[in-house]
Amino acid sequence: MDIYQSTIRPILFSGLKTDPEWLHNRTLALLSWLSSNQESTLGHWVKGQLQQRFCLNDGRLEQTLWGVNFPNPMGLAAGFDKDGVAAGIWGSLGFGFAELGTVTFHGQPGNPRPRLFRLVEDKAALNRMGFNNLGAIAMAARLEQLKVNRLQVEQLKVNRLQVGINLGKSKVTPLAEAADDYRSSFGLLRELGDYFVVNVSSPNTPGLRSLQDASQLSLILDALQQENVSQKPILVKIAPDLEWNAIADVLELAQSYGLAGIIATNTTIRRDLLKTQRIAATGKPVTEEAGGISGAPLRQRSTEVIRFIWQETQGTLPIIGVGGIFTAEDAWEKITAGASLIQVYTGWIYNGPWMVRQILQGLLQKLEERGMSSISEAVGSGSG
Repeated sequence: MDIYQSTIRPILFSGLKTDPEWLHNRTLALLSWLSSNQESTLGHWVKGQLQQRFCLNDGRLEQTLWGVNFPNPMGLAAGFDKDGVAAGIWGSLGFGFAELGTVTFHGQPGNPRPRLFRLVEDKAALNRMGFNNLGAIAMAARLEQLKVNRLQVEQLKVNRLQVGINLGKSKVTPLAEAADDYRSSFGLLRELGDYFVVNVSSPNTPGLRSLQDASQLSLILDALQQENVSQKPILVKIAPDLEWNAIADVLELAQSYGLAGIIATNTTIRRDLLKTQRIAATGKPVTEEAGGISGAPLRQRSTEVIRFIWQETQGTLPIIGVGGIFTAEDAWEKITAGASLIQVYTGWIYNGPWMVRQILQGLLQKLEERGMSSISEAVGSGSG
């Protein structure tokens, strides 16, 4: 047990009972400062300390997907760094890649607060943030500056953190105009991300999940591919609540449009697996609170979806697995089910910054136990 789990988390979660969104914003502000000042004397020293404690470099963890080299399979999921303000520091925390966003073409404040809740008994979170972000133009400006700074740093030529950008629909944009909204964001950001994600599965934007329907999704994918002159990898993020036939429809569409892969899965709207009955901050039953559930309750379903996609596509469509990863065992389960890469968010909040290194160490141990020489050998090895 590390100091975060034994001391810091209990103080923040139970002792001080800090508001989750306030704490998130304070953490992001600190990481943003580090990202912007990492070449100063203090910033450089702090960055070195972070790398020493949280990073693990081992060739067996490397993979190349879509011509992009990932130094390890552990990524930060979308939702934590919506505006890319800490994009330059995630690699120093051990991540092999970070997915920024969800970003929308039009900046928007998101849903009314409170909109983020801890479900500690379930090792879960409930959020209804509503794609709060500054917009694609602001993200493009920030990443452009980071790109300029990166060119000045020799070390970034090797094992550079890979950046994904998660695209959502602006709330003010009618569903009928969704394709143009996604295309506008992509046009601004396409040269600044290593891969892109079409998010049509968040439960917190009215009507958004209807865009997972094949007829609606095809319009969006067609618009993006017309704009995709650089042949950037484009993935779709799907909900865990889709029926198998609906997932099969998405897979058929993904293959016909030459998509790079699938992210499985987003948050769930199910409440039946929760131990938490009432949200203390509002006094309402959890069944009456809108939003998506992330964390441990999502673990089994997201793995089932990963395994289904792997089997349906015979392993030909790369999968990024996300949902309920807390330990190396959780990560290994998703990788052997068919995920080439994995992402964490809620688990990182509960387990703290040492989690990434601990999981990577666990994955290396599992490779050794099975006589495997690289993580890519493990992908799908448990799906038959």
